[in-house]
Amino acid sequence: MKVLLHISRILVGSLFFISGLIKANDPLGFSYKLHDYFAADVLNLSIFDPWALEIAVIVTVVEIVLGMAILAGIKGRLVSWLLLLMIIFFTFLTFYSAYFDKVTDCGCFGDALKFTPWQSFTKDVVLLSLILIIFIGKKQISLNSPKLMGIYFALSAILIAAFGVGVISWTMTPLGWFTLGFALMVPISIYLKHQAKDWAALIGLSVLYFVMCFWSIQHLPGRDFRPYAEGLNIKEGMSIPEGQNAPEYAVVYTMKHAQTSEIKEVDSKTYISSGIWEDSNWEITETSHPILLKEGYEPPVHDFILSSDENGDVTDWILDADQQLLIVMYNLNETNESNIAKIKELIAGFKSKGIPVYALSASLSEEISAFEAKHQLGIEYISADGTMLKTTVRGNPGLMYLEKGTVIKKASHNDTWDFDAFSESYL
Repeated sequence: MKVLLHISRILVGSLFFISGLIKANDPLGFSYKLHDYFAADVLNLSIFDPWALEIAVIVTVVEIVLGMAILAGIKGRLVSWLLLLMIIFFTFLTFYSAYFDKVTDCGCFGDALKFTPWQSFTKDVVLLSLILIIFIGKKQISLNSPKLMGIYFALSAILIAAFGVGVISWTMTPLGWFTLGFALMVPISIYLKHQAKDWAALIGLSVLYFVMCFWSIQHLPGRDFRPYAEGLNIKEGMSIPEGQNAPEYAVVYTMKHAQTSEIKEVDSKTYISSGIWEDSNWEITETSHPILLKEGYEPPVHDFILSSDENGDVTDWILDADQQLLIVMYNLNETNESNIAKIKELIAGFKSKGIPVYALSASLSEEISAFEAKHQLGIEYISADGTMLKTTVRGNPGLMYLEKGTVIKKASHNDTWDFDAFSESYL
């Protein structure tokens, strides 16, 4: 039992740490996933929508701290209870999402590693089994001796480094954050001569990873796992490789016969091929979400569509241009205006070089007019899907400099570039 307990603690602690660290790298992305779960057709918890970011940060920090605490043996009984309650909730959530096809990606590992709903549930069942072993043996868990602490650190460090380099291609950064956390936690928990030293160690860890979350929110994720990362070409991300076929989707129509009141379901392909659409007796009463008919290659970029009131679809026009500066403001009502003056200076600099600048937004035309009247950016506003814009850059506003569709440089509004310095390096 002792061997199983040691193995379970190392596996659970390492996995909780790396999962939490990926979320801490991009708390905004995790908060967007929480919005999906809070939706009326999922958990119907829209009351929590305004607090999604705060909840995301708290869950993230708790996940990391619990992982490191179970590795060190700090507050073994309390941590075992919290791990069990947390995994029971997540297991229910992933089962609910998978069974009822509600949220297609749990966000467990952010954009770094995608799981299908049933894969997420399976992962949580395995974790639940390991945590049950920890829970059963919770009375045996106490603060590690210095020797055992070293063994736990070494084995967990190997797992975390292997996962970071081999699975999510995040070099050695996760190992660095893990080492930093251990270096903070261990001296406090072992050498501090105070009865509250365990709590001091946990509080110290919490502060460290709260700072990481805050930095990521104020700037950009330290590691960008999305298909809009610097150096990637958006147009290439939209293409399907030669020899691959696109997946086939359809929607299911619930139809009712006007004379007999018979009800039946027909997918959109059958709806056309069978000719039922020509029969006026059949009326569509409900339309489902798209369903997958045939698996195929799904391009990493599949919703980058830009449209202009004057020119219609301008996606290719934007992506084929030699140079572009895009100001991403997915929701103008929520746009942070603290750095608008700096952005206006940047826009003026790009225009002086003859480089076009556009604002991308999902806001309505009247909201755009009001925003432009207030700030007078003097640029054209292009419409795009709000979810896609949130994915391109974690900032509202956010900056993207493109050359022939390749993302050369990105920034949050808090890091708005000085045009002269930017020009020397990139123009």
